Amino acid sequence: MIKRLSLSAAALALILPAALPAQSPGQPAATDPVFTAAAMRAHVEFLADDLLQGRDTGSEGHEIAARYVASQFDGLGLEPAGDADGQGRGWLQRITFQKTERTSTPATLTVSGPAGDQSFTHAGDVLIGMNAAQPRLDVRAPLVFVGYGLENQRFGLDDYARLDVKGKIVVTLRGYPEGLPSEEGAHLSATKAMIAEQHGAIGMLSIGTLQSMKARPWARMVQFADEPDFTWVSPEGQPFDQAPGIRAGAALNDPAAQAIFAGAPQSIAAIRKLADRKGGKPKGFALKTSVRIQSESASQRVTSPNVVAILPGSDPVLKDEYVVLSAHLDHIGVSPAKPGEPADKDRINNGALDNGAGIATMLEVARAMAMAPNKPRRSIIFLASTGEEKGLLGADYFARHPSVPIRQIVGNVDLDMPLLLYPFTDVIAFGADHSTLGPIVAQAVKPMGVSLSPDPMPQESIFVRSDHYMFVKQGVPAVFLATGYANGGEKAWGDFLSGAYHHPGDDMSQKIDWQAGARFAQANYRITRAMADADTPPLWFQNDFFGDLFAPQARKASK
Repeated sequence: MIKRLSLSAAALALILPAALPAQSPGQPAATDPVFTAAAMRAHVEFLADDLLQGRDTGSEGHEIAARYVASQFDGLGLEPAGDADGQGRGWLQRITFQKTERTSTPATLTVSGPAGDQSFTHAGDVLIGMNAAQPRLDVRAPLVFVGYGLENQRFGLDDYARLDVKGKIVVTLRGYPEGLPSEEGAHLSATKAMIAEQHGAIGMLSIGTLQSMKARPWARMVQFADEPDFTWVSPEGQPFDQAPGIRAGAALNDPAAQAIFAGAPQSIAAIRKLADRKGGKPKGFALKTSVRIQSESASQRVTSPNVVAILPGSDPVLKDEYVVLSAHLDHIGVSPAKPGEPADKDRINNGALDNGAGIATMLEVARAMAMAPNKPRRSIIFLASTGEEKGLLGADYFARHPSVPIRQIVGNVDLDMPLLLYPFTDVIAFGADHSTLGPIVAQAVKPMGVSLSPDPMPQESIFVRSDHYMFVKQGVPAVFLATGYANGGEKAWGDFLSGAYHHPGDDMSQKIDWQAGARFAQANYRITRAMADADTPPLWFQNDFFGDLFAPQARKASK
């Protein structure tokens, strides 16, 4: 039996006086606001209730969640910063999305070469992409192996050197070379389609390395084989596609990978062995095979909102600079029924920790900011984004269509899936090494007895998998803050990622440590205040990869 939320109880908890401090060791300053376990729990109880059906992008449940967040902003006296109409701005930034789904006709990939023809069907040993611009996709082209498919002068990457891929389909290794810094490598890996397009390729296939297959086994990839594709649509009605020239794409498991390398001068095994060495960069070469990719899809337009509010700054000069505190409001909805499952099986992905807990943290920081007798010097934008689970789409749209000019946004902290299952004693700020946000975070939480730890799971490429990355790409120093691996955190993270993560088990039945939630809210209040109140805004470090790439003219700080 699935227990439903008593909404009256949740509402009551939000208006009860804050009676208990969030910390015992490392007490905050006496002037700091108090954060309570009850308030954190109440927000998550509402957002993770079955009534909201997992808050999927474009769903009624997400719309209900968006109204809840907007009502909280309204009650705090914040200013709406969503879409403008004749009456002024509202709380919602309404985004149109293009949603593309598969038809009943299975997509296929056929390999032709020295071993004859071999055909593979989607969700077997190949995962075939869809192309909304070509609902009846049929692409045939010869193949060229291009190593990791990366180019970057700074890191000595030139995988397309002396290779002709114009009009062809490139084959890339997943990930990036061993020894490359994880966050830079994760970013470069995310640019492969654009690089292939620049060289004239029309398609891209990816094959696993020993490391990537260990980090993300094929069985895990296949679990998401039938999810629809989403992209945002511009105000002018144009669907966003960062590499429209790449008409077809697929990921290949070993049987399909072996087929495309038939007769090749180097085997898959040899290539993987080289790639597994530090600095290993397999060289590309033309393959003796070609592929034909066929896929059918159907698209529709749906809408879903970001929720945006501003707390104006108190400083007459600095109020025109904005700090963004963001958290994604969406989750993955209801899982489809599988053959043979009981009719009453729980299939609602409630998303209590992912990311009800992040939204609750943001709301409690907003409450503390709004009620503080001394308001922050810089203005604060509170962003509850949509479409994060579809590819960071709501944050990408906001960063490209912000409520204020992007040059006035000086920093972003993103809150995504704080794991409130243990009494954390450290936090991870993914991206902390690139800007003064790292030292800002470390100093802000130090009085609480909380330390800042480095990325403990670089193989997961977390840096490019949460909303802050979209602000980074617009030149804004940004970090993604999460609870750390110390004091039982490593086991808690391992258990969650292999269990409740993106499953119905991420609900209120978990043994959530709500006092840890209050503590996490306290930490983020201190971080956001530090960003907002400092004489100097967050700055990229000199010679930093991301600062040089996305904000080459911006003022830099010495590291």
